[in-house]
Amino acid sequence: MNYSSIVHAVSRRRANRFGRALALASVLGATAAGAAHAVPANVGDAAIAATAYHDSGAYDREFAAVIEEASDWVRLRAAHVSKPAIVLDIDETSLSNWPEIKANHFAYFHDGQCDVLPKGPCGVMAWEMSAKAQAFPSTLALYRVAQQRGVSVFFVTGRSENERADTAHNLETAGYKGWSGLVLRPEGSHTPSASDYKAAARSEIEQKGYHIIANIGDQPSDLAGGHADRGFLLPNPFYRVP
Repeated sequence: MNYSSIVHAVSRRRANRFGRALALASVLGATAAGAAHAVPANVGDAAIAATAYHDSGAYDREFAAVIEEASDWVRLRAAHVSKPAIVLDIDETSLSNWPEIKANHFAYFHDGQCDVLPKGPCGVMAWEMSAKAQAFPSTLALYRVAQQRGVSVFFVTGRSENERADTAHNLETAGYKGWSGLVLRPEGSHTPSASDYKAAARSEIEQKGYHIIANIGDQPSDLAGGHADRGFLLPNPFYRVP
């Protein structure tokens, strides 16, 4: 099983982060020829497929392949521009939330405790405040490649500004040290798509004189809106952020 076969198998919208709320999409089911309406796949089957994709190692392999492509690009491009920079998303790009995702069976619980892992439920805010998310090894390696070549690194995340201290602490304890900026969503802001906020954030980075050579994220909305030489989309069949 590879990512392309189940990329839409499980998607999750989280209402309190750019309108995300739990949603499981379907590509596992088939529809009869000529049917007026598509027959949705069984949600349980979709969750099983996404879990198998993660646990089989296919997720890590395909994730690392995209990161390696981005690393090669950074090595190639960095020396040819003034003030080179890269932009990294955080969740499912730089830090893995798999313990929370798995404990919640792909559901989203904004509030509540997260103190019985690996069992759930696990409140997302409590999980993020715990600062226990681990780095993706391949992304951390890319981060170090960028630093070694004098490339500034900016994190642009959908997390709210009131999570700044916990998020910065988690990044640093996971190994991301010495970054140039951490951009979080202003408290109380509401945009139809994460791309509205994130594209504007990249534009502001450019206005400071940086040349963004690469933008890396796990959601199409992380990459939409330009303001980067190249975008690199990581696999994520677990949830979707519009």
